Amino acid sequence: MQKSIYRVAFLNQDKVYEVYCRHVYQSDMYGFIEIEELIFGEKSQLLVDPSEEKLQNEFSGVKRSFIPMHSIIRIDEVDKGGASKISDSKVSSIAPFPVAPPKGN
Repeated sequence: MQKSIYRVAFLNQDKVYEVYCRHVYQSDMYGFIEIEELIFGEKSQLLVDPSEEKLQNEFSGVKRSFIPMHSIIRIDEVDKGGASKISDSKVSSIAPFPVAPPKGN
């Protein structure tokens, strides 16, 4: 039986992160999605993708990652993993989470 692989795209500091993992589920912490067992490309590849290497370094030693639900762009179940990447966010229609306006004195 083949294990499922998920491609998760989410916003983080005005960048779009696209990662592959084995498990995605709603967290016990309200408003978060959990991803576990991140999958990265083989180290033996001739070409090294700098953004995938940066992601691999950023997530090294991470057992589980909690992503705010409002940051999730898309979650897909895929047949096989691909190269994880970081790209610039070109989506201008995403508004920040609403906060209370400052009170005037």
